Amino acid sequence: MDDNTLKPVSITLLSDGLTVRGDVFGNETAHLLIKDGTVLDAKMIDVIKKLNGDSDRIYISSSLYKALVGEGLPCEVLKLGELEKTTGYLNVKDKTFELLTEMSKNETIQQEALSTVADELSHRLEVATPSVITTLINALAPVDEYLQRHCVNLGLLNGLFGRWLGLPKKAVDDLVLIGLLHDCGKALLPAQVLSAPRRLTSVEFEVVKMHTVYTYKLLTDFTEHIRHSASSHHERINGAGYPSGLVQSNISLEARITAITDVYDAVVSQRAYKEPRSPFSVMAMLAGLRGSELDPELVDVFNSNMLEELIDKPVVMSDGTIGVVRSCDPGDIENPTIEIAGIQVKSSQHLYCVSMHTEE
Repeated sequence: MDDNTLKPVSITLLSDGLTVRGDVFGNETAHLLIKDGTVLDAKMIDVIKKLNGDSDRIYISSSLYKALVGEGLPCEVLKLGELEKTTGYLNVKDKTFELLTEMSKNETIQQEALSTVADELSHRLEVATPSVITTLINALAPVDEYLQRHCVNLGLLNGLFGRWLGLPKKAVDDLVLIGLLHDCGKALLPAQVLSAPRRLTSVEFEVVKMHTVYTYKLLTDFTEHIRHSASSHHERINGAGYPSGLVQSNISLEARITAITDVYDAVVSQRAYKEPRSPFSVMAMLAGLRGSELDPELVDVFNSNMLEELIDKPVVMSDGTIGVVRSCDPGDIENPTIEIAGIQVKSSQHLYCVSMHTEE
C-alpha cells in the first residue's frame, strides 16, 4: 500500500462485476479483505460481508480514495463521485453525454449505442439495491451535468417503477429505454436556451417545448410505442400537457410513469436557476398533482415506495445539522419525523429537510 492512512467507505459500494482498484481492508489495523485487481461477484460479496462481521465499513488507502473521487470537491459531491464509480453510474453517464453530444452535432441518433447503454442500466438495476439507486438519484450533483444525469436517472427511476409495479422484465427494460431517451430531443435545442442560468421567457419556453417533437423525430429506428411514450412525457391526464394535449386514455402507461419520474428528478435536482428541493417536498408536490395532471394510482405507487427507501436515511436539515429519517405520515409527506442527536422531531417550516446526505 503506498499510503498507510486508511479512509472508511460503505461496504454497500461493493457491486457485482466491480474490479477493485487497490487493496480493501476490513478495519483500520489493515486486515486485508480484498486484493487489488479482484473482480467481484455476488457470491464473493456475501463472503466478504460475513468476514467483515457486523461492520458496514470497509477501508481503502487515502491515495486510492483520492484517485477514485478526486480532490477539491464539496463533501457531498466528493462522496457521490465515489459511489458513481463503484456502481458503474459514472460510466453510463459519460457514455450518455457522448451520445447526446453526437446527436447535437449530426442530428441523428445511434440506436445500437443507445440500446447498449439502456442494457447497461437494466443490468445495474438487477445488481444494485433500490437503496443505492435512490441514493444516486437523490444526492446533490454538479449543475453542469444535468441533462446526461437526468436521462440516466430517468432510466433508473423508470426501471424501479416497473419493478414496483411487478411488470415483466421486457416491460421494465422498455421503461428503462424510454427514460433514457425521453429528453434526447433537447440535444437539438439552442445551447443558450438549454443552459440559460435563469427562468426562461415565454418565447424560450415554447422553443424548449419542441424537444418532445424532436425526440419523436430522432427515434425513427425505434418502435412506434417507444417513440410515442418517450415523446409524451409532458402530456397530462387532464389534457393540459404538450405536444398533443392528450388525455389519460390516449397516454401510454409508460408515458404516464415517465411524467412522474420526470417531475421528480427535475425538481429534486439543482439547476443553474434554482435550488434543489428535498425528496419529501417533491413527493408532496406530486401528491398535489395526483388526479389532475398525474395518474393518481401511479403517484401513490411512486410515493409509497420512495418513502420506504428514505426511511433510516440521513438528511441535511435547514439549520445544517444531520438527522436520520425515522417515519413519515403519507398525509403529510413534506414533514417527516427526523432523529437529531438522539431526539425525534417532526420537521416543519422552521426546521425542514434540505437534501439527502450522502453517507461516507
